[in-house]
Amino acid sequence: MAWWSRGRGEDAGRSRGERVSDPAESLGHFRQFVASRRGVEAYVEPATRITSTTVVLIAHDGEWTRRAYPAKLAAELGPTLGIPVYDVNQTGYPARMRAWTSRQRQAGR
Repeated sequence: MAWWSRGRGEDAGRSRGERVSDPAESLGHFRQFVASRRGVEAYVEPATRITSTTVVLIAHDGEWTRRAYPAKLAAELGPTLGIPVYDVNQTGYPARMRAWTSRQRQAGR
C-alpha cells in the first residue's frame, strides 16, 4: 500500500471519535425532539473536511440538538417533521440558541 492511499477507506473524511449515525436512528431522535417541544426549526450544516452534514434542531426557547444526517435526506425533513428547514450558511444560527447555551454553561450543566 502506498503512503498516500492510507486512510482512504470507509472512515476517510471523518474526524477521530466522530460517531457515524444511522439515519433512521437520527430521524427517530428528531421526531421525539419535535413532538416534545414547540416552535422547532431545523438548520442544516454542510459537510466540511472534518465533519459530515449535520442537522441542528432548535426549539422556541433555544434548546437544541445536533445529529449527523445525510445531505440528500436533510431537505426532506421539513415535510417529514412538519417544520421549517434552513441552510445555516444562508441564515446563521438564531440568537436564542446562543442564549440557551450560555444559560446552560452558567448553570453548570
